[in-house]
Amino acid sequence: MPSATFNFPKKFYWGTATSSHQVEGQNKNNWSVWESSRGKILNGHTSGLACDWWGGRWKEDFDRAAETGQNSHRLSIEWSRIQPEYDRWDEEALDYYREIIRGLISRGIRPMVTLHHFSDPLWFTEVGGWEYADAPVVFMKYVEKVVSAFKPLVKEWITINEPNVYVLCGYLTGTFPPGKKMDLPSAFQVLSNMVQAHALAYHFIHRRQTDAKVGVSINYRGFTPKNHTPRDRWLANVLNSNFNNSFMNAISKGRLKFGLRSNSQKKAKDTFDFVGLNYYTCSQVHLGPYLNRFLSYPEDAVLSDSGFIANQPEHFYQAIEWGASYGKPVIVTENGIENADDSIRPEYLADHIYQLWRAYNNNLPVQGYYHWTLVDNFEWDRGWTQRFGLWGLENKTQKRIRRPSVDFYQEICKKNYLDSEDVAKFAPKSFEKLFES
Repeated sequence: MPSATFNFPKKFYWGTATSSHQVEGQNKNNWSVWESSRGKILNGHTSGLACDWWGGRWKEDFDRAAETGQNSHRLSIEWSRIQPEYDRWDEEALDYYREIIRGLISRGIRPMVTLHHFSDPLWFTEVGGWEYADAPVVFMKYVEKVVSAFKPLVKEWITINEPNVYVLCGYLTGTFPPGKKMDLPSAFQVLSNMVQAHALAYHFIHRRQTDAKVGVSINYRGFTPKNHTPRDRWLANVLNSNFNNSFMNAISKGRLKFGLRSNSQKKAKDTFDFVGLNYYTCSQVHLGPYLNRFLSYPEDAVLSDSGFIANQPEHFYQAIEWGASYGKPVIVTENGIENADDSIRPEYLADHIYQLWRAYNNNLPVQGYYHWTLVDNFEWDRGWTQRFGLWGLENKTQKRIRRPSVDFYQEICKKNYLDSEDVAKFAPKSFEKLFES
């Protein structure tokens, strides 16, 4: 049997990623209201207790992360808990987050903190949310409060998670709150405000923490023409430019372009220390004769439970190349697949970790990998229908279920390498691809 080891550099970050609304439970924000509106969430699901982290179950989940060799964890702070009203701060919530972050550190796990991960306070949405002209200034008050409180504990910050997804789903497809569809002026306004908010946060954090590292997480979804026709190539270029590139170009070059609109963002130029890369899959695009848009996967692609994700690791490598093209280190802040019976996840994990190693071996500046996610959680408009966790979750009992991928990822984290023996044991479908090709 062929034998090989794919080594990673010392101090490489191996961890998992979570977000507040998806794991904490009993939040009161724009998503809790959205969930209570009929037809907004698949199967009428609600987040409810989620993973009951606000009830204290983060402790056992962090124990599991530490015991299985993870040395880093990406979590988010819930804005609505810290600032439940415009003119009121909840110091007890700050103290509890401080306890959670210290809980990570005491277990030898380095925290990466996301300041905004999709959810907004109700009072903020009532004044217009991210469409509000003063939204960046309002957001900054929250940032100042959180960073000042946690700066002795946290050195790595994500200002905003997936602003491109927030805009797409909230203002173009309408699947996220506020549920607007093809509202291009509002979409541009929101994206512009988020760029400004990120820039303000970046500069503030660096004034308070000279050794801090600050970035954003961008959901990179490759778009390739299904047929090499001018129509399909044009559509792929449009989607890549607007979905993948718009925000990163704004904070690297100082100019935002989205659709037919653009504006100057001089204060945002070069306001990132790393590229946070969220990658799950790539899509083929096809433009039909009546301007119908189609996203699809190759016929032989291995698909996740709902067909939401295809295992296309070669595009993960291309995504890392894209991130590295901005001239800064790349941290993979999310990567994973929904798969309840864990029949696909080991293969997906092996294939993607191998591409991660290829990127490092080819001198691309990758510094870490955060798997999505630690335990099954509430997946936004898709509710509880998608199971991304290394650990499964029984919602009614809050029981955690150890999936085989836990053991596979543990070997990678503890050894700091991917080897043929572990791939043969845990992901035999990947063995031939990685070691016998």
